[in-house]
Amino acid sequence: MMFIRLSTFFLGVLATFFLGWAGLTLIPGIQIREIKPSSELKPYTDEQFSGRAIYIREGCIYCHSQQTRPEGFGADQLRNWGRPSVPGDYVYDKPHLLGTMRTGPDLFNIGARQPSEDWHLIHLYNPRALSPGSLMPPYPWLFKEEDEFSKEVHAAMGKKVVPVPKGFAPEGKVIIATQEALDLVAYLLSLNHTYPVE
Repeated sequence: MMFIRLSTFFLGVLATFFLGWAGLTLIPGIQIREIKPSSELKPYTDEQFSGRAIYIREGCIYCHSQQTRPEGFGADQLRNWGRPSVPGDYVYDKPHLLGTMRTGPDLFNIGARQPSEDWHLIHLYNPRALSPGSLMPPYPWLFKEEDEFSKEVHAAMGKKVVPVPKGFAPEGKVIIATQEALDLVAYLLSLNHTYPVE
């Protein structure tokens, strides 16, 4: 009699865990596999994928979200941050970088709102050069400082010279973007979800 009670209890606990697991992981996983991306959404290039890893490494996810909300769920549409996000927008994102806070603006459509590579490079080097009062920290380790007389030499060698406004770079120096900075900007520019969705 005791064995029957224990086995019933054990099976009940096992069934509870199984149902919880199925409800939280198995069923949503099946539903997610059925989501089809827009024909205009492309997988990340190697450069963009590398930039995405830098985005994660530098902690950008802690201050920026990537999920534009529909009208009635905040001011995203009034800010012209783009159409509301849908599940198909995240098909190639693993892990998903939806974010939970907005110390800075949502970046879901930053590639459409700010399509300039130079703007992003300057902003990464020193955000206050473009946005006075910005809370964003600068990322100078993603850049190199070289003597100003070598500006043309670097440009001729194919290196990206960042046009930092006067007063925001050290005197007599020119700022050169590293490959990491270029990859991060390539990722940010890929965040352009202006294609139509059903």
